[in-house]
Amino acid sequence: MEITIEGKKYQLNFGVGFVRDLDEKYGMSNQAGFSLGMALTKALPALNAYDPAVLSEVIQCAAEPSVSLAKVDGLIDDPETDIEKLFTDVLKELSEANAVKLAAKKFRH
Repeated sequence: MEITIEGKKYQLNFGVGFVRDLDEKYGMSNQAGFSLGMALTKALPALNAYDPAVLSEVIQCAAEPSVSLAKVDGLIDDPETDIEKLFTDVLKELSEANAVKLAAKKFRH
């Protein structure tokens, strides 16, 4: 999936690297500092509930080359952005990406 932010194209890749990045930025860790992951399992229900903050975080973690969260927020806040289509497209891509499709299938509404 490709998106354009401020005239620059970004490829969204929902592979294992995306899951690691999402876990690193938004996952859970125990008191000893070990990552417990879980960011994907937190993000999927939130995406299905149309949470724009989570959509922004998911796009940021999937974007290649990397993009700032502020720029993704700007895309989502832009009245010209079809937010419903963006949610639908991201959820569709998640349901088809090999690394995350099983988790996505479990959280479909």
